[in-house]
Amino acid sequence: MFFYTENMTKFAFSTELYNQDDVEEGYAIFGVGFDSTTSYKSGARYGPKAVREASYNFETYNLHFDTSLTVNNYDIGDVNVNYGDYETTHMMIADTVLSLLDMGLKPIMIGGEHTVTNGVMQAIYDYDEDYFHNLTIIHLDAHFDMRDEYLGEKYSHATVLRRIHEMNPKEIIQIGIRSAEEEEFKYVKQHENITYYTNYDVKNDLKNILKRLEKIDTPIYITVDIDVLDPAYVPSVGTPAPCGINPYELEQIIGVLSKKDSIGLDVVEVSSNTIGDSTSINAAQVIYDYLCLKN
Repeated sequence: MFFYTENMTKFAFSTELYNQDDVEEGYAIFGVGFDSTTSYKSGARYGPKAVREASYNFETYNLHFDTSLTVNNYDIGDVNVNYGDYETTHMMIADTVLSLLDMGLKPIMIGGEHTVTNGVMQAIYDYDEDYFHNLTIIHLDAHFDMRDEYLGEKYSHATVLRRIHEMNPKEIIQIGIRSAEEEEFKYVKQHENITYYTNYDVKNDLKNILKRLEKIDTPIYITVDIDVLDPAYVPSVGTPAPCGINPYELEQIIGVLSKKDSIGLDVVEVSSNTIGDSTSINAAQVIYDYLCLKN
């Protein structure tokens, strides 16, 4: 046995799942390095590796939240992807997440482009349709991602929340929005179960946004496109947008959400292939804070 080595192909503080028949309830981290519909900066396929490497920058003890990361969590590796074929990839993501839910494990996915969130949502829907219809989706992003199609694709990083909304969750709350196409903006405003807060709302009224999140009384799922942060903090993303929120604001939001009844989390659109890149470090921080607060 090698007692003094560490496997940096898994997320820090996680354990590997050797025996599926001997699993304790908790969380399962997995990567999905799919980026075939990326339309600007490619490279999200390297996100899972970059975020895992960055996670070794953190201490077990979380000073800000005054807690340690002790919750049971496994890193099961990466889901196989079929580049250029999202439908096949979608099926493999959904099948993986269904297996995790059957084992009593809640998914934490590292993308990959944002399209991959559809696969997780499909699994939750198939696992318990009534539960899904009572689910609040918390979406942190620079973009609505509510287009009906983009570049001829129904499943795209720019359409992911539209496809999820069509599955009828109870509510979608979008935070940090600062870029939109006119048609998708009209779609958002036409639906009472979609609430959005722009980057300026976060800057000027974060206190009331946090109060709104604290009042959520349904289960939640959290999807974080890391481009919700300003490009000064996350330069390596698929579609950077200026004037974003900052890591301090994001940490406060995650701090509130992590205390809710959440079925899972994903962090997507990290396009970093460089050790020490601030994009992957900020993305890893989201997962780290979330797990610390799940003790």
